[in-house]
Amino acid sequence: MLRLSLLTVCGLDELDYHSARGVTHVLSILDPDWPEPESFWAYDPHRRTTLHFHDTIQPRPDLLLPQGEHVEAILNFGRSLLADTERQPAHLLVHCHAGISRSTAAMAMLLTQADPGADEDSVFARIQDLRPQAWPNSLMIGFADELLGREGRLSSALARFYARQLRKQPGTEQLMRKYGRGREVDMARAAA
Repeated sequence: MLRLSLLTVCGLDELDYHSARGVTHVLSILDPDWPEPESFWAYDPHRRTTLHFHDTIQPRPDLLLPQGEHVEAILNFGRSLLADTERQPAHLLVHCHAGISRSTAAMAMLLTQADPGADEDSVFARIQDLRPQAWPNSLMIGFADELLGREGRLSSALARFYARQLRKQPGTEQLMRKYGRGREVDMARAAA
């Protein structure tokens, strides 16, 4: 059972704010060649895993897509976190550049892993509570769906989540299409 005193999802520009909040575990997801954030020097001792890949879902020669191995690394981090929380509660912080896509996808898969009986829609409801502007990366969720044995249910719940997000923030559709994420908008439209 995952015993967390607090869950935090944020972007790089918010890291300083969380330095005095007792963070015990950090999952950093950064673009390739991006340096470790200096903000972590002000944090109490913590366990941190850093992964490097772009926030994209379409292959391009200049971008490193999320891969199955990245999702496996996130789930390995989750297993270590689960073991640590057996001894004492933890404060988990997951961040990427903006705290919208890669980090929310990672948090969704960690919550799903921690509670195998959880309903997929409830996982994304929790993500909504944690980060109202969330738009989890569908490629990452697709890998997690397979690795966690969810048989497509996690991706289906994500499509419904996208549909809710588009109803709340209609301008998101144009932005997502502009940045090569139109397939996710299409998922939302199909689920609506």
